Amino acid sequence: MTYKSAKKKNIAKSMVSEVTEERHDLKVLRALRQIIRSVDLHSRRLSMQYEITTPQLVTLLTIAEQSAPITIAALSKEVHLSPSTLVGIVDRLEVKQLVSRKRDTKDRRKVFIELTRKGKNFSSTAPSPLQEKLAGSLSKLSTLEQSTIALSLERIVKLMEAEMLDAAPMLEMGTIHKKEK
Repeated sequence: MTYKSAKKKNIAKSMVSEVTEERHDLKVLRALRQIIRSVDLHSRRLSMQYEITTPQLVTLLTIAEQSAPITIAALSKEVHLSPSTLVGIVDRLEVKQLVSRKRDTKDRRKVFIELTRKGKNFSSTAPSPLQEKLAGSLSKLSTLEQSTIALSLERIVKLMEAEMLDAAPMLEMGTIHKKEK
């Protein structure tokens, strides 16, 4: 091999390497889009089969984990949703008779949310808010692998500076409308 052909080959390898490295953004975007689509499909299945949305299910299961009734503010911190978003979710859970609201006897401004008997029954047999395949596959991984995945996803959130966004576990579908000022 001559010096010129070797140099051309190295330049070509270098160019391919640069293109491959530069396109990690597309790989990340593609993976995120596939994850988002999969979450959306699972959420639709939950809604059709169980008549409950993913945010409602996550909220219900979080209330079920509590040893005592919980306020919207405390629940908001647990599920990483704004109190205003949670009020609507709790309203719908209340209509389904899965939760009830009770005012504090000492401070009437405080409202506690607790499961009804129907809510307790449903939460004890409720499907996973995660896809069954993902939940099953994750449980088969070592604790280290599970931690690595969780930390990597949390790192992506930080890189996107999205820590303060509502973590509503269901995507809104439809047209995005620009709000007028």
